[in-house]
Amino acid sequence: MAKKKGNRILILMECTETGMRSYITQKSKVNTSEKVQLKKYNPKLRKHTLHKEIQKLK
Repeated sequence: MAKKKGNRILILMECTETGMRSYITQKSKVNTSEKVQLKKYNPKLRKHTLHKEIQKLK
């Protein structure tokens, strides 16, 4: 059964400290117009760092 796509898009997250691109997440097109910033775990540094949205995926 096909899932309704709706108003959500996939985005790629990049670490601000190392430049590592390790997370893919979703965001709402309607509710969030600005770029997303989240604290996520960086396995290279072994700590939580700030990750910013860099590109939209299909």
